Amino acid sequence: MNETKEKHARLRKQLALGFSERSMRDQEPIIGNYVDLLIKRLHEHCIDGDKLDPITGEKAKRELNMTAWYAWTTFDIIGDLAFGEPFGCLERAKYDPWVAAIGKAVRFSPVILGAKLLGYEWALRPLLSMLNKYRREHNRLCMEKLQRRMAMSAERPDLIEGLLQKAKDWDMDVRQVMQNSSNLIIAGSETTATGLAGITYLLLKNPDALQKVVQEVRSSFSSEDEITLLSVNNLPFMFACINEALRLYPPVALGLPRIVPREGAVIAGQFVPQGMTVSTWHWAIYHSERLWAKPFEFHPERFLHDPSFANDRLDALQPFSVGPRNCLGRNLAYAEMRLILARILFNFDLKLVNEEEDWMDQATFILWEKGPLNIYLTPVKK
Repeated sequence: MNETKEKHARLRKQLALGFSERSMRDQEPIIGNYVDLLIKRLHEHCIDGDKLDPITGEKAKRELNMTAWYAWTTFDIIGDLAFGEPFGCLERAKYDPWVAAIGKAVRFSPVILGAKLLGYEWALRPLLSMLNKYRREHNRLCMEKLQRRMAMSAERPDLIEGLLQKAKDWDMDVRQVMQNSSNLIIAGSETTATGLAGITYLLLKNPDALQKVVQEVRSSFSSEDEITLLSVNNLPFMFACINEALRLYPPVALGLPRIVPREGAVIAGQFVPQGMTVSTWHWAIYHSERLWAKPFEFHPERFLHDPSFANDRLDALQPFSVGPRNCLGRNLAYAEMRLILARILFNFDLKLVNEEEDWMDQATFILWEKGPLNIYLTPVKK
């Protein structure tokens, strides 16, 4: 991520092989395996044993924290695609200690940066010591997983096969390969899970949109086997809902930094000298009344050419950033969100446990401080 322009381009080109359309088709059995397991686990956990609802007489429902279930799914998927094996979160229905440590490290990083800028870094030495411990353990576990992946003799349609093929030619040592795999784990898990949680919450808070997307999914497929990475591309309203949720609740609310080039640059009418770090926050762009009609409201139809939103700047929605250093996993993230959401809506009716709670009222550091998204899931009668 911090390589020179030339080296970054070379590494990105090789990593991009794992994110190509052909690779994603080859990866579908891997991804689908974890989505199957998610649906199986949700069916197992959504009913509270043999208890009966005292009002309806039907089996009592158990509230499920979908914040956690989405995270377990995306971590298992990216673990397999980046290292050749999952973290086992879905299998055990709980966070792997390593996954939990990653979340803590990301959460505290901006706190340390802020303290450093204000001259209070000394006050956080115990926290720095803890983070260094997390980092060493993270690198150790990454190395173990990578070595097991490299020991696989057959080619594998995952995200690092292309990099492994070139590593020897480029004199990349195993630690450099490990660091790229580690970046994939951090960037390709929590953000997708956050997007799924945001989409789910916003649909449940907007019942008309929920009813419409449920109708679209269930009328498009007669069996679950028909729901694939390819077929979910034919759900335009669901895709509009995903984009609208990414606008209202971008998984990364802040802006990714860029460095002003040697000659300086004019940005928003102001000259900025070379070497300055600049960024524009996604949340600010996506809630600007200059760019969007009713920017604080959920209106998926703005992405379907509704004349009421004709003046919206749809090109301003760039949740994966832009340019040669934008997010390489854009297509994978969209594919996961579409497939997982379609499978859940095909299998279950959803209802918020606490309809009065504003789940999106959260703090954000690098990522959102998400609380539990507690939902009742009722299996659809087939």
